[in-house]
Amino acid sequence: MQYMYSFNPVTPFKSAYKKIYIIRHGETEFNKLGMVQGSGIDSNLNELGWLQAQAFHHHYKHIKFDKVYTSALRRTHQTVSPFLKQGIAWETLKGLNELCWGNKEGRILTPQDDAEHFAMLEGWKKGEVHLKPIGGESPLEVMQRQKRALSYLMNQTNEETVLVCMHGRAMRIFLCLLLQEDLKSMDRFEHTNLSLYVVKYENGRFQIETKDDRKHLKSVCHERMILQEAAF
Repeated sequence: MQYMYSFNPVTPFKSAYKKIYIIRHGETEFNKLGMVQGSGIDSNLNELGWLQAQAFHHHYKHIKFDKVYTSALRRTHQTVSPFLKQGIAWETLKGLNELCWGNKEGRILTPQDDAEHFAMLEGWKKGEVHLKPIGGESPLEVMQRQKRALSYLMNQTNEETVLVCMHGRAMRIFLCLLLQEDLKSMDRFEHTNLSLYVVKYENGRFQIETKDDRKHLKSVCHERMILQEAAF
């Protein structure tokens, strides 16, 4: 079964123009160890994650953001903290939280978990986006809560340029929502920790201006090497 998604054209956004900078949070130890986080794990950035956050801020601190939006999870709060220190307005939206991975969160996956997980991912690619892990959410359910978050964000007419910090799977779903693409195509939106997408809304439609930009992370490896050498 195929699932298509769109906004009700009878209720358009109040904003006529908006530029949205969308980033994934910095690295955590769960990311480093390949463990599932999801919306149920409220983890902190690790050392590399903080370096990534600082590098992104250094590269984009000149942008005059009207507001910073994050999920309700602290790894996103920590990622944007350098911008918040500038005094930029900040708001959390639970609708931006990561997909809940249910009983797979916070632990290393077993071979059986892996088999179930990849079977579900294959189902999503076929359009079966109602499928979800035990105790978790489906991409379709995540998109429904993201619609409410996006409507709120887009109806703030005094905000033209905003920074949104969210999560890996949620980010893929969010980009499908913005571009009104079928969710089965969400994996085409590649990213890593602190990848950047820039999306512009104008003339009633969203368009990607920047895709999976990582150039601001080039200095991170060098800075990390210096820190490691200083420890000896």
